[in-house]
Amino acid sequence: MTRALEITFERYPIAGEFRISRGAKTEAEVIVCAIRDGAAVGRGECVPYRRYGETMESVEAEIAAIGDAVARGLDREHLLGKMRPGAARNAVDCALWDLEAKLGLGRVADRIGVTAPAPLVTAYTLSLGDADAMGRQASQYAHRRLLKIKLGAEGDEARIRAVRAGAPHSALILDANEGWSEETLAGLLAVSAECKVSLIEQPLPAGRDQLLATIDRPVPICADESVHATADLAGLRDRYDAVNIKLDKTGGLTEALSMKREAERLGFKIMVGCMVGSSLAMAPATLLAQGADYVDLDGPLLLARDCEPGLVYEGSTVTPPAPALWG
Repeated sequence: MTRALEITFERYPIAGEFRISRGAKTEAEVIVCAIRDGAAVGRGECVPYRRYGETMESVEAEIAAIGDAVARGLDREHLLGKMRPGAARNAVDCALWDLEAKLGLGRVADRIGVTAPAPLVTAYTLSLGDADAMGRQASQYAHRRLLKIKLGAEGDEARIRAVRAGAPHSALILDANEGWSEETLAGLLAVSAECKVSLIEQPLPAGRDQLLATIDRPVPICADESVHATADLAGLRDRYDAVNIKLDKTGGLTEALSMKREAERLGFKIMVGCMVGSSLAMAPATLLAQGADYVDLDGPLLLARDCEPGLVYEGSTVTPPAPALWG
């Protein structure tokens, strides 16, 4: 039977406001790709990201352009050569994984070698604000085992100190979103080490991060905007200690699994992260994140409502998906 590809837009209000150094948003705009084969339907969700030149309309067009090939039975391996890494391919790839499971080819977890996926400790993200506001946020969520702090603006030293004071026992990840500079880097690294920060994401702009290869790194540094797919890894070994693997960057779970294996071979620590989306977007990432060093899959926790059914979040943990959701 011919397969059919469907594209829908979904909008989820954010609880309050989500702010990073590049701006703020009050809703998550996502695209859901559904692939039908008889009574079986596989779904995948992606989040277009303007930082990478993506819009809802451009990603929709990319997905629609592959529709005829999908109808003729295009598989995931050939999809890698048909679409570039990014949000559009992620939605199609994850929909194909889910469809295969729905057609009885086996649970995704089993097929990727995760025979007993376990709950994961996930970071909870604090939006960028002034030091006092972020300190109050940290106090409110100090019961969480891992907090991720959005930085990348003037006054970051005060923010780091305020968050550590507000959450003295939580592990901390700092996400500078390319917002630090060669002039501020050494001082902010020193403060981060003093405050016992566990990891710093992307302190310098992608393409202008060579300085990281020439300095002592008292806190491990993680590539985010500097790394998208497997081919990027080898050139980053001298400047990063970890890599943040996001399905919307790699273009799906298929490439992400290859990237994770190669990153581990090269000696990188692994972080599995996300854009702000629903549980449908997080579901495949919870399987990728099994065994990762750092997990940041809190997208649904930032929303005022989630898709149904959703993932189960309890305390600081997230449980991998039930079949009704994905996989």
